Amino acid sequence: MNILVLGIGNLLLQDEGAGVRAVEEFERRYAIPDGVELLDGGTSGIELLQYIQGKDCLILLDVVKSGNPPGTFIRLDGENVPALFQKKISPHQLGLSDLLATAQLIDRMPKRVVLFGIEPKSIETGLEMSEEVGGAIGRLADMVALELASLGLDVTPKSGEIV
Repeated sequence: MNILVLGIGNLLLQDEGAGVRAVEEFERRYAIPDGVELLDGGTSGIELLQYIQGKDCLILLDVVKSGNPPGTFIRLDGENVPALFQKKISPHQLGLSDLLATAQLIDRMPKRVVLFGIEPKSIETGLEMSEEVGGAIGRLADMVALELASLGLDVTPKSGEIV
C-alpha cells in the first residue's frame, strides 16, 4: 500500500498549524511503516499534486471550523473531503480545494482520502497553539496510527508496543 500522510497549515497562525504539528508528532511517536510517507504540506496547494498522485490513500491533517468547541476532532472520508474544502476557511484551503479538484479532473485522486480535522480556537498571528489544540496534537497523531492500523499496517510506537 502506498500512503501519504499530509499535514497542512500555517505555523505562524497559532492553531492553523495543527496539521503540520500532528505530522511531526506522529513521526516522533511512531516508526514509519513501509509504504507510508509523511509530508509537511504547509500552505501549499496545487504544487502538492506530484505527491498525492499515484497514492492508494491520502490522509490529510488540518484545522476544520465545524462550530464545535476548540480541540474537537472531525473525521471525513471520500467525497466529503473535497466538499469541505470548497468552504475555504483559511487562505491555504483555496489551494487545497484546487489541488483536490485538479486531482479528480485528471484522474489522479488517491483511491481513498481521509481527513482528520481539529477545531481551532485561534488562527491569529502567533507561534504558540492554544491549550485546547496544542494539548490534542498527540491524540491526532494517535488517530493517524489507528487509521493506518485499520488499513492493515503494523504501526509500532517507538516505545515498541503495537497499536
